[in-house]
Amino acid sequence: GVAHVFATEGDADGSDFAPLFDRAADYRALLDELVSSTTTLPAADALKLHRKSHKRFEQVRATDFFPGEAQRQARDTLDALAATWRRALAPDEPQAVQASIVRRDAASHRGRVWATRRRPWVDRLACAWLIRRCIDPDARFLWLADARDCPADALGFDFDGATFSHVGERVSFEVLLASFGLTSPALQRLGELVHALDVGVAEGAPWPPEARGVERVLAGMRDALPDDDALLAVANGVFEALYITFEKDPRA
Repeated sequence: GVAHVFATEGDADGSDFAPLFDRAADYRALLDELVSSTTTLPAADALKLHRKSHKRFEQVRATDFFPGEAQRQARDTLDALAATWRRALAPDEPQAVQASIVRRDAASHRGRVWATRRRPWVDRLACAWLIRRCIDPDARFLWLADARDCPADALGFDFDGATFSHVGERVSFEVLLASFGLTSPALQRLGELVHALDVGVAEGAPWPPEARGVERVLAGMRDALPDDDALLAVANGVFEALYITFEKDPRA
């Protein structure tokens, strides 16, 4: 390789050198373009553009050798915009809380009623599979039209105020893994997939290679099956097959 060394004078504190790498204008241009492009778009399309903008943000950040307020503001703005579009797209999706995850014993959570919102999507379907597969083989599921109607004796998941829901950057599936100490590489790999499908569009992170295919299969099942128990039954096959595949090679 080739290295270039430059001498600087009278710049012991870097006050003259650092501004040469100032990326504030790049961050500002990125955000201006995103906001102007998504003003009249539906939330789903805005989130797709957000993914591209997030990639550009990471490219700018990679050459931001003296990160400061501009980088923080850009990241906060991207996160806020994504949260707004997610709420518009799915207003009943749970909001993440900042809390510690309590370790639990699966033996004391068996034979229970587990409740979540009706018309389950990826995170809720994966949670239900995980509950029956690794936590409560005799679990019964209650699909709520309104999360506020969750019975007091039921274990709620994936809604605001539920026993198990989003914590920090973790989606409900990942919270269940952490709560019950489920640390196998195959389950962790499945957690990455569920995370990507649930919130990855907003974060702009690269998706696992099988994510698009799994999303389309589950979407087709959801459209074809109006009964939530029937939907879970067929979705269980998808997650079980993925789990078996990841057991053989978590990085497959």
